[in-house]
Amino acid sequence: MILMVIIFLLLLFWENEQNEDRVWLTMEYLHVDYPKSDVPVRYCNSMILQRTIREPDHSCRKEHVFIHERPRDINSVCKSPKKVACHNSSLDSCFQSESMFRMTACQLTEGTRYPACRYHISPTEAFITVACNGLGPVSLQGYVNKLEPSP
Repeated sequence: MILMVIIFLLLLFWENEQNEDRVWLTMEYLHVDYPKSDVPVRYCNSMILQRTIREPDHSCRKEHVFIHERPRDINSVCKSPKKVACHNSSLDSCFQSESMFRMTACQLTEGTRYPACRYHISPTEAFITVACNGLGPVSLQGYVNKLEPSP
């Protein structure tokens, strides 16, 4: 009986740990910074360190984008009539926003291994492209500074 309780507790702990890992990988966690954090200097470097943003092999990402709009506005992109091709061919529901979003693009300038990554900050406004599932956006596919026509 005690063994069953221990196994149950271990499984419960493992399941919670797995769910916690998924939260860190959501589009909102990785790309949404609304309202924009009040980081006085080195915004990109600070945000990328704070959110542990890196490639799976712990190398520095070449570019990363933080969107400074309400999550509900980003979610609404999944209802956009502007369906576009996804960068990853296994995804089939990608949409481009109908309006421009305020964001910060972070371009790698120095470093190859996380956490020794240094970024240049580029505030911009652009149309975003997101991959969506039935619940909303699951990944940021990219952004463009001019509207691309629908297929």
